[in-house]
Amino acid sequence: MSNPAAVAPVDPAAIPKRTLSAGATMPAIGLGTYGSDRVSAAQVAAAVKGAAAVGYRHFDCASVYGNEAEIGASFQEILRGGIKREDLWITSKLWNDKHSEDDVIASCRKSLADLRLDYLDLYLVHWPFPNFHPPGCDVASRSPDAKPYIHENYMRTWRKMEQLVDLGLVRHIGTSNMTIPKLKLVLRDARIKPAVNEMELHPHFQQPELFHFVLANGMIPVGYCPIGSPGRPERDRTPEDTSPTEDPVILRIAERHGIHPAVVCIKWAVQRGQVPLPFSVHNYRANLLGVVGDPLTDEEMRSIAAIDRNCRLIKGQVFLWKEGQTWEDLWDINGEITPP
Repeated sequence: MSNPAAVAPVDPAAIPKRTLSAGATMPAIGLGTYGSDRVSAAQVAAAVKGAAAVGYRHFDCASVYGNEAEIGASFQEILRGGIKREDLWITSKLWNDKHSEDDVIASCRKSLADLRLDYLDLYLVHWPFPNFHPPGCDVASRSPDAKPYIHENYMRTWRKMEQLVDLGLVRHIGTSNMTIPKLKLVLRDARIKPAVNEMELHPHFQQPELFHFVLANGMIPVGYCPIGSPGRPERDRTPEDTSPTEDPVILRIAERHGIHPAVVCIKWAVQRGQVPLPFSVHNYRANLLGVVGDPLTDEEMRSIAAIDRNCRLIKGQVFLWKEGQTWEDLWDINGEITPP
């Protein structure tokens, strides 16, 4: 990998910001840190340092990624290098086997200790299902204790998330992998409303209804898999999957601008109003340059809007809770929470 210090960084002040309902601002692009099965914790930690050197200030972490301790060492180097903590935006997430009231605060403190931080800017409930599965398990794996979304239970978890804010351990809290029916209930009952909803978003899976619902309710849509997750594990692949970076419309726009198709996807995401979280061990500077470079035209944005294929890549099969279900049951596609 090239030395990131040998190339000119992108001015962090030039990167667009998103303003949360509470008034804080977060950079409109972040570095994802899920290395899948293909990238080691050490490689992810090196990417974090390299990304900070070229201008990234937003990092999206999670306990389940198994690399927060290594990333914490990188954060220490970044801070020793002169970047201020208040200029970073750092997210982590509560994993599914830590939903119980006794585990939420302890899990957050563990992430803080691993990341070597005094506070998190954002802490998310990673999935709305409290269903554990071991890392690297087969897509057909099912927990014998699996449960559906039970709103009363989720709100008990959320009350502890709110307590994290009260304790000063977390500045903001949010949701992830939610649906409109679930979010309506949380918004109705929460004392501290979700600041963001993190969800799969890319040109082949634009989720317009959920995207606009999130914005209309004062949340920021944060998008994972922004280029279609070409490095996702084999177990998450199905024959009907498509790749936005291979779409003819994306390829034509990339050629017109002289950029990689992945950068087109990132530019589209930022201009649309979401916060993409691309992960790369090599090309993070190109993604930043794309965000601050010449924008896509209105016609190009319309062209990308027209290639939505409703192609969900991260289907979540391992979170199903009973026999005979399909992954669609996780996503409330009929507009109602799937019954137990």
